[in-house]
Amino acid sequence: MEHTLTILGIESSCDDTAAAVVRHALGPGPTILSSIVEGQTQLHARFGGVVPEIAARAHAERLDHCVEAALQQAGVSLRDLDGIAVTAGPGLIGGVMSGVMLARGLGAATGLPVIGINHLAGHALTPRLTDGLAFPYLMLLVSGGHCQFLIAQDAVTFHRLGGTIDDAPGEAFDKVAKLLGLPQPGGPQVEQAALGGNPRRFALPRPLLDRAGCDLSFSGLKTAVLRTRDALIAEKGGITVQDRADLCASFQAAVTDVLTEKTRRAIAVYLDAGPAVPAFAVAGGVAANGVIRAALQDMCAAAGVSFAAPPLALCTDNAAMIAWAGIERMRVGAIDPADLAPRPRWPLDAAQAGMLGSGKKGAKA
Repeated sequence: MEHTLTILGIESSCDDTAAAVVRHALGPGPTILSSIVEGQTQLHARFGGVVPEIAARAHAERLDHCVEAALQQAGVSLRDLDGIAVTAGPGLIGGVMSGVMLARGLGAATGLPVIGINHLAGHALTPRLTDGLAFPYLMLLVSGGHCQFLIAQDAVTFHRLGGTIDDAPGEAFDKVAKLLGLPQPGGPQVEQAALGGNPRRFALPRPLLDRAGCDLSFSGLKTAVLRTRDALIAEKGGITVQDRADLCASFQAAVTDVLTEKTRRAIAVYLDAGPAVPAFAVAGGVAANGVIRAALQDMCAAAGVSFAAPPLALCTDNAAMIAWAGIERMRVGAIDPADLAPRPRWPLDAAQAGMLGSGKKGAKA
C-alpha cells in the first residue's frame, strides 16, 4: 500500500484504556493526530495492584468515550479512516475482549478492516514511530509484564535473544514498592524514593550474571529486598524513611546492573549478524526510569551503537503504538478476518519455546 493511511488504535490490555489516531504518508513519516489515555490507578489503589475484573469493567465503560475523544481530537470521522487496529493480546483477557469486541463492531458497521495487534509488537515497533529506525534493530522491551531482547527483522518478524524467566522488572518494582509501603504504580514511586538513597548500602544480588546468555531473573532480587526489610524491622522495630530510600536505591541499582550487562551481551549477538546501521532501542513502562535509561544509553555509546528511546508518554501503554503497528501490518498486507479473537497469551517470537509457563492456553510470552 503506497497511499496515506489513517488508522484508529485501541488499547485495553491491562489498566489503561486508550484510543489514538495515527496517519502515515510515505515520505513525511507518521503523525500522531491524537492520543487519549485514561488510567485506572485510583480504581486499583486500595488493592495494591490491578484487579482484572475491575479493569475489564472500566474498559467496557470507557472505551467508546476514548474512541470518540480520539476522533474528535484528531479532527477525523470514521469515514476518514483506513482501518482499525486493536490490541488482541497478550493481556488480561477481560480487557482484551472489551477492545476486540469494540473494534469488531466498528469494523462491521463501517466496513473497515480490523488488524489485531500483539501488544508486545506495539512496544517493539514504537521506535519506528518516534525515531524512524530502520530494520533490523535490537529492542529491549521492558515493562510491568514482560522483559525481552528482540531483534526486529521487519514489521511482523521478531527474533528473541532472551528474556525474563520469572518476574518482569516492572512487576518487581511494583512488588518492592508494596513491600516498602509505597503506593502503586510502584515504578515511579521507587525511582522517586531512590533519589535520596544510597545505592551501595545494601548488597543485593545481581541474578543470572554468572550464567551465559541474555535471560534475566528478578524474583530472587525481590525476595532479597523482602529479607533485608525484615532484618531491619527485627533489628530496629521498623524502617526509617532513609532505610526505605536506601533499599529503593540499592534495588534500582541491581536492576540497572543486570539490564545493562544483559544488554551488552545482546548487542554482541546482534552485531555478529552485521546490521547495516546498528541501533538499539528500549521501550515499555520501565524504560521511563531515568537511571536505567541513562545507563543503557551510556553502554550503547561505548559499544558504538545508536540509542533510541520513545518519549515517556509512549513508553507506557498507549494506543498510538497500536495504531502505528496497524499501519506497519497494513503496509505488508497483514489484515485479520472479521472474527478476530482475543488472545490472553501470545508470544511475539512463536518459533521459540515460551519464556514463561505455558499450560493449556499456550505460552504466555
